[in-house]
Amino acid sequence: MCRINKNVILALLTLTSSAFLLFQLYYYKHYLSAKNGAGLSKSKGSRIGFDGTQWRAVKKFVMLTSSQNIPVFLIDPLILELINKNLEQVKNASHGSTSECRFFCVPRDFTAFALQYHLWKNEEGWFRIAENMGFQCLKIESKDPRLDGIDSLSGTEIPLHYICRLASHAIHLVVFHERSGNYLWHGHLRLKGHIDRKFVPFRKLSFGRYAGAFDRPELQQVTIDGLEVLIPKEPVHFLEEIPHSRFIECRYKEARAFFQQYLDDNTVEAMTFRKSAKELLQLAAKTLKKLGVRFWLSSGTCLGWYRQCNIIPYSKDVDLGIFIQDYKSDIISAFQDAGLPLKHKFGKVEDSLELSFQGKDDVKLDIFFFYEETDYMWNGGTQAKTGKKFKYLFPKFTLCWTEFVDMKVHVPCETIEYIEANYGILEE
Repeated sequence: MCRINKNVILALLTLTSSAFLLFQLYYYKHYLSAKNGAGLSKSKGSRIGFDGTQWRAVKKFVMLTSSQNIPVFLIDPLILELINKNLEQVKNASHGSTSECRFFCVPRDFTAFALQYHLWKNEEGWFRIAENMGFQCLKIESKDPRLDGIDSLSGTEIPLHYICRLASHAIHLVVFHERSGNYLWHGHLRLKGHIDRKFVPFRKLSFGRYAGAFDRPELQQVTIDGLEVLIPKEPVHFLEEIPHSRFIECRYKEARAFFQQYLDDNTVEAMTFRKSAKELLQLAAKTLKKLGVRFWLSSGTCLGWYRQCNIIPYSKDVDLGIFIQDYKSDIISAFQDAGLPLKHKFGKVEDSLELSFQGKDDVKLDIFFFYEETDYMWNGGTQAKTGKKFKYLFPKFTLCWTEFVDMKVHVPCETIEYIEANYGILEE
């Protein structure tokens, strides 16, 4: 019998072992990983994914806020989308019943929660406890923009954002503040000079690139990956708000300077008109909301917001803009049912439509419909006496939320360009 070379045998054994190892890796990657879901890179017994950094960070944060009675709620867009797709299953889940981490273990850099600031009773104590639990926390503060120009108060800072990092995962806590229009506002996340720009990948944050405004959500408690958390009762509505939540402030400082130069009109007539105009705007907003029609402050009403943060007392009407694609055939009847009879109708839906409704105390509601072209937008005007038509051109614009006479309403984000298209160059 021929003698077999020992080196050959050793090489064959090594090759066989390597092939078996590669098969195991292939089996794990293409079968087990697919079976267990995306982002579940590790398993421990029958609880899949619960040893990951992300879940541990979220668990610690939930334990912390729960022990301190801090009513945070989940606003992370990625996780809310997953929850919304499995909402009934999530609602029926019980505490500790899950064996697989399906939501909080999805790969991402942050998990976003929110807090209504007026419900927070022990801010400083929470901060210390978080750091004792191993979190490294960053607090972002800024001045309350509504106090801008009031020397005795303009330096007051309010908390806007907390970012707490545990190992490689971070919790972004967005601080919502109540506003007088019964909505929630969060501030812009501005990094001051002393803040480490490498603390977390700030550019990946879902909230904070600009200030935002949201309807006050009704909350419900659910169990997600074994943890009890609060989420918006209608996740889909909250998700729809996020991309359209940008908020711009009225120019409070400039408005106060304006009234120092030009005394405000506080006559009985002016105060009566402002009261009637505010009520008319509230009624119009309620009517259009029922119809599902977006609107924004236009013409003189928009100028009053921008220049004075108030209704111009000698304007005698309320002006709104609506995109023609949002027009509803029952808009006239809806306003008439609300007690606002039609005064004028100019143009047609396909060309230069303008509606005017009569409010109480001789205050008129004018609605201008805007048409979009390739490079600009326009609305039509018709001279009541002669019937002569005009075409007013505007640079393209988007809509932002703002606060006006205790209401959350839209204005063009590109406000100055919009107003100057209407009135020419404004003097500062």
